[in-house]
Amino acid sequence: MIKHYPYEALGRHDLGWLDAHFHFSFAEYRNRDRMGFGPLRVINDDIIKAGTGFDTHPHKDMEIITYVRKGAITHRDSQGNQGRTQAGNVQVMSAGTGIFHSEFNLESEDTNLYQIWIHPRNKGLKPAWDAREFPQTPVQTSLTLLVSGRAQDKEAGALYIDQDAAIYGGRLEAGSKVQHRIHTQAYLLVSEGQIEVEGLLMKKGDGAEITGIDTITLKAIEAGEVVIIDVPQTH
Repeated sequence: MIKHYPYEALGRHDLGWLDAHFHFSFAEYRNRDRMGFGPLRVINDDIIKAGTGFDTHPHKDMEIITYVRKGAITHRDSQGNQGRTQAGNVQVMSAGTGIFHSEFNLESEDTNLYQIWIHPRNKGLKPAWDAREFPQTPVQTSLTLLVSGRAQDKEAGALYIDQDAAIYGGRLEAGSKVQHRIHTQAYLLVSEGQIEVEGLLMKKGDGAEITGIDTITLKAIEAGEVVIIDVPQTH
């Protein structure tokens, strides 16, 4: 089953400096029917104006993944970590026992990113932060594994989170097709272009819950980019 959530139907909060679209209940968007998907709790599609950002604030017991689609974001936290993550790249923060951080767009253009929160397997972990560059060339046969909760995937170069989850991503050239295996259930995001998923046309900003399907075929109607978050059924 594929349940489609069009971009224009998402929750929204516009602060001027921040234009946020929420896939799940968050902040001023209150929706008891959209409290998450398995351990996946938050997907925020944020546009952050140049020279603005999130002042220092706390997090605890959450795996927070930021996927930058346009521009860049600069991170600083109470553990002494800092770094600039630019378009196409990913950062992961394990909040664990507690961490304070700030995220600012220090660029001359707006930054567009996904902020993804996933409940961890274990509470009380040591806070951590990491970031990585990933290939920008269009995929040919499979999506790139960006984030994983399996130790062997970390050793192969994926960013690690404390959850039985995996995040894949990739750019597709117009007319190309890619098959992707769903391990349990997945939330699919179209971050650019138009992608057909098992006959369903999805456009930039759309999301979809995928359940009860082992494999999906992604066809790029126009050049595009997708992110797939594979998660267990409960947390």
